[in-house]
Formats: sequence, structure tokens, C-alpha cells
Amino acid sequence: MSNPVLLAVAHGSHDPQAQRTVRSLARQVGELAPGVEVRAAFVQNAEPSLAGALAAAAGRQVVVVVPLLLSAGYHLSHDIEEAAARAGVPVTDPLGPGPALVPALAYRLRAAGVPAGTPVVLAAAGSTDPRAAADARVQAALLASHVGAPVWAAFASAGQPAVDEAVAGLAARTGGPVAVASYLLAPGVFHDRLRASGAAWVSAPLGDHPTVAGLVLDRFRAVTGPRLRSLSGTGR
Repeated sequence: MSNPVLLAVAHGSHDPQAQRTVRSLARQVGELAPGVEVRAAFVQNAEPSLAGALAAAAGRQVVVVVPLLLSAGYHLSHDIEEAAARAGVPVTDPLGPGPALVPALAYRLRAAGVPAGTPVVLAAAGSTDPRAAADARVQAALLASHVGAPVWAAFASAGQPAVDEAVAGLAARTGGPVAVASYLLAPGVFHDRLRASGAAWVSAPLGDHPTVAGLVLDRFRAVTGPRLRSLSGTGR
């Protein structure tokens, strides 16, 4: 049996740093499961494309697409799921929302120097799909329970409230400085916008945090089942 293939599919960006982040995450996942061939692919703006990666994996016995997305939405239901269905390849759930992402979000906030108890705006990319906004609010509630402070969801592009509006509103509500937790996988134009939000601190994207890498592998295993778990050397 040939090694199973995990296609880690990100949205994609022209920003080389964003591409490096995705590839670094894919390498970390591969290190967690040395018997699994982990390949990065992109919906747009970078290579290899999802279509190209699916074609390259054709004929392999086990191929699974893991969307490197933090919520449901158009890119998952249209771009990724439709392409995978044409290729006869299963697609896992997106990475979020869920409690598994909370440690990575909290770590990024601490690394940015955010004091404990600081109110937080969880800044997602945004989408016209209401499922994406709902997912961001679920993740905000999970993070609030962990940090013991108010956490509001906001959006860098489509969706309301905008991040700067949420920062101003939360600061007015609490009477103190506010942090932004980047609910983004990789750097790029959306993360750049967060720096102009008026927040006292802006955390780095989730990126290749080890918790994210472990979650990608968990999504893969949820589809492939116990027969492939022995391929991981981590015992996760």
C-alpha cells in the first residue's frame, strides 16, 4: 500500500510569507506522521493549485483533503468540496471553530505581550456566508472562557462589526486597552489591516503553531480511521 496523502489546502495569498507559513505547517504535520505524505495546496493566488494537487495524487489509494480554514463558508463548500468531489476525494471539517484552537490563540496573545484579563477582539477574515460569522462567534466564546475576559468577534473584510469598530466599542465598554487576537492562519493583507485597528496589541496569526499542526492531523485521522493511526510516531 502506498503512503496515504494528506492535502493541506489553504486559501492562498500572493504574499510569500503566507505561502511559507502554510508550507511550514505542512512540514510540521508530516513530522507528526512520518508515514503520511503531507502536501500543501492552495485554492488561489499560489501554487500548487488544489486542482493540480488532486491531479498529482490521482491513483493513490488514500487521499484526504484537510481545509486549512478556520470556519465553514464559500471557499469550503464551493471551491474545495466541489473540486474534491469531482476527484472522488473526501474532505474533512475545517480547523475551527473548536476548543483545540484556544491554546494556540492564547499563546499568540501572550507572545504579543497582552496582559492577563485584557479584553480581546477575535479578528476573523470575514465572509458573506453567515456560517463563517457564526463560527467566529463560537470561537470567541471559547476563547473568552479561557482568558476570563470579554472577547468579541469581528471581521477584517466582509461581516460586521469591522475590527476597528469592535476595538473602539469594546474599549468604550470596558474603559481600558483592547487586544486583537488574529483568527487567521497566515500573514497577508488581512493581518496587515489589523495593525491599523487601534488595538494596543495585535497577535500573530495562528500559523504553524504545534497545536494547529496536531489539529490538522486529527482531522485527517477522523476520516481515515484507526487503521492509519499507527503511522504516527506521536501517539496522539
